[in-house]
Amino acid sequence: MFDFGIITSWIHEFLTSYLPLGLATFLECVLVGVCIILLYVVIAVIMIYMERKVCAAFQCRLGPNRVGPWGTIQLICDMIKMLTKEIISVRKSDKFLYNLAPFIVILASVMAFSCLPFGRGMSVLDFNVGVFFLMASSSIGVVGILLAGWGSNNKYSLIGAMRSGAQMISYELSASLSLLTIIVLTDTMQFSEIVMRQQDGWFIFKGHIPAVIAFVVYLIAGNAEVNRGPFDLPEAESELTAGYHTEYSGMHFGLFYVAEFVNLFIIAGVATTIFLGGWMPLHVSGLDGFNHIMDLIPGFIWFFGKAFFVVWLLMWMKWTFPRLRIDQILTLEWRYLIPISLVNLLVMVIVVVFKLHF
Repeated sequence: MFDFGIITSWIHEFLTSYLPLGLATFLECVLVGVCIILLYVVIAVIMIYMERKVCAAFQCRLGPNRVGPWGTIQLICDMIKMLTKEIISVRKSDKFLYNLAPFIVILASVMAFSCLPFGRGMSVLDFNVGVFFLMASSSIGVVGILLAGWGSNNKYSLIGAMRSGAQMISYELSASLSLLTIIVLTDTMQFSEIVMRQQDGWFIFKGHIPAVIAFVVYLIAGNAEVNRGPFDLPEAESELTAGYHTEYSGMHFGLFYVAEFVNLFIIAGVATTIFLGGWMPLHVSGLDGFNHIMDLIPGFIWFFGKAFFVVWLLMWMKWTFPRLRIDQILTLEWRYLIPISLVNLLVMVIVVVFKLHF
């Protein structure tokens, strides 16, 4: 499988041959930042289009189909509209916190997005505590949500922010325990190493029952952590208008909107990396011809294909189940998912110690 590290090493050698090391490193950082932002925007556009089409399919509708072929230009029009809309100031709000909140949310999302290994040699941040760094980065987003609710000086926004904070902090525990289950199996927190350990089989297949349970728990907890249905109580339209971003308009609202969709992709990308082999192709023992054909498909196509499949599963979950009450959401986490995750982690430890895995 092609290693994109060859290209990045060539770019580094080319720049350092003509520029001082400090300036070359600065240009590389700028180039990587531009690439991440562009990919972030592209993923956001794809996710919004996919959400509209998947939602329409589940509700027996067509979705956007007027502007451009299959409604693809509709997204561009909506983006231009969002960029040009007036940002309305709220009286008696905390101006500093009100304006700071959406940038904290988008910053946390971009930092977590930068940790995803899109292919071999295509990792921006790949170090020995990668999983820990991603969980820490994504956790910052709840601070922005709480600031948005408090700074808006609106009781509906504050209620939505408190609901979201309680929900996100709670479900981070079961999501982290699910990832810790696979960390116990691999003995590393580096994303590239976790993917390389799946050369001979994805963990969803060779990690025994604890890996399957951890995968299911992670999908449920990840969906709740990004406030997606049926866990979208912080944005309950019938009760709170739009929840913590009720008072936001223009690009400020756009930042919340984009971050929510990309956060969904981040959840899917982490699930792909940890449980579904990341950029590793599908191999079947004994079928060498089939395995050779699978190896011809580039790694980043494998990664995005698996990630969007997981996104489709999460959207299926949203448009199938009704919205839960706040007590049901917290009961599901503290009474069921946390105990299941703890027992599952213990079972995985036993599997590893006695070498019961494949």
